[in-house]
Amino acid sequence: MTSLNLSTGLKSTWCPGCFNFQILTGIKKSLLNQPDFRKEDYAIAAGIGCHGKIFDYLDLNGINALHGRVLPTMLGMKIGNPNLNIIGFSGDGDAYAEGMEHLIHAARYNSDIKYVVHNNQVFALTVGQPTPTTEIGYKDKTTPLGENIYPLNPIKLMLSAGASFVARVFADINQIEWVLSEALKHKGFAFVEILQPCIIFHPAKELKEKTYSLEQAGHDKTSFSDAMKKAEEFDYNMMMKIPIGIFYQKEREIFEDKFEQLRNLKDKKISWRDIKR
Repeated sequence: MTSLNLSTGLKSTWCPGCFNFQILTGIKKSLLNQPDFRKEDYAIAAGIGCHGKIFDYLDLNGINALHGRVLPTMLGMKIGNPNLNIIGFSGDGDAYAEGMEHLIHAARYNSDIKYVVHNNQVFALTVGQPTPTTEIGYKDKTTPLGENIYPLNPIKLMLSAGASFVARVFADINQIEWVLSEALKHKGFAFVEILQPCIIFHPAKELKEKTYSLEQAGHDKTSFSDAMKKAEEFDYNMMMKIPIGIFYQKEREIFEDKFEQLRNLKDKKISWRDIKR
């Protein structure tokens, strides 16, 4: 492991005990364990929400984007320098509400970028309103009678939209380190959802106990039909066992290889240190 720690030294404003600390640590460990890791070979983008503060605490170049606009920002960064490893961070509101149109087309384009969604099933930064993945019956000040709109299933959506790497883990350091390492090896669009209970507005204390490992269950991650079946086991309503791990992985031609200009940029191996300031 490199001697870098990727910390910015800024004081965290996440709630004490927030699972975002686990996510941040897992991300750092995964990056620092990459072969020949160099900070200038990576760039990040983050959206608006509790997750977005990771931009302040992860010492990498990048852009803190507008709400719901992480993916087009990532694509622009990748087109500008296709040799960069681009990692984006969103929350469930950021990704599945304001950013939904970008999410579908990012999966379809199959650009070689990695997208991490922190899903706590509420708009936590704005004190707990329901998001597209909030379960039926959830109550807050804006929905005192309880949420009554059926939640979105992002895993099924990403499979249907053509994502070439689809995974879900719990907000556990080791799980995050492992799945991001696998995503970084993958050539193509990688979608990683992290189930992350909000300890203030959506504790979901039983969530981790309901999870089970796809790998240990012998799941075939190359089978699209098997991945779809596993995606249907958990509909975000908290009533069933939750499969975690890599649902589907199958490489296909990436967006950058479809254009001669981008192929030429990749051949030149441009990095941040090559850009004159």
